[in-house]
Amino acid sequence: MRPMTTSPPRPRYQLAIEALVLTTADAAQVARQLPEQQRICALCREVRSVAEASAVLAIPLGVVRILVADLAEAGLVTIHQPHSHTSTDTRPDTALLARVLHALRGDSALALLPQNTASLLQPTQA
Repeated sequence: MRPMTTSPPRPRYQLAIEALVLTTADAAQVARQLPEQQRICALCREVRSVAEASAVLAIPLGVVRILVADLAEAGLVTIHQPHSHTSTDTRPDTALLARVLHALRGDSALALLPQNTASLLQPTQA
């Protein structure tokens, strides 16, 4: 056995825990993935955060981040990353905290989406 001399490869996507994931793959593409990736794809047929996928599927957050990054690299999911803060302000984003609190109270799964995105995904009334 040869000792490992290099660090493991880093995923191309550095996912925030609040990053939103949506499966774009069809069933045949998903069937060729690892069982854990299949579960993530099934759950993310509706928009879910990385943290939510971890909690619902009982898979450690770090593992979900890597699996989702691999799925994104393969083109099987789309990811909506939160806006990065370029300022030196380290205070939490109050709008994000309000959306998370709203979602935790069970008001709506759309609460985690930015307001302009959430309105696009809501069904229109004819």
